[in-house]
Amino acid sequence: MNQVCVISIYVPNLNKAIEFYTNTLGFELNKHYGPKIVSLVHGELPLVLEENDNATYNQDLSGVVLGLRTEDIYEKVKYLKEKEVNFIIDEPTNYPPGKFISLRDPFGNILEYLQFENL
Repeated sequence: MNQVCVISIYVPNLNKAIEFYTNTLGFELNKHYGPKIVSLVHGELPLVLEENDNATYNQDLSGVVLGLRTEDIYEKVKYLKEKEVNFIIDEPTNYPPGKFISLRDPFGNILEYLQFENL
């Protein structure tokens, strides 16, 4: 079963993003996971702001990434390689709450599979 488990918004400047999402849109800051990643209070579906050097302002591109939860990220990589998906990161990579991989859908939209280990 696939289930959306997080919405990540990649931004070039985390402080500016926090300012906008809290002061402009009215979200509350929930948790700092490190110097470049925070979550906002958003019910059961976490909304994450992450500073990324590759994030830029471009009206034609979205910085929003769909995060899908998996219980076994290594099996998911194997399965997706068999499907010949367009990987961005095909080796499970550590991030504060666990591991992730990244890929593009056929239209160039970015998706991530996440395995949580440190909740």
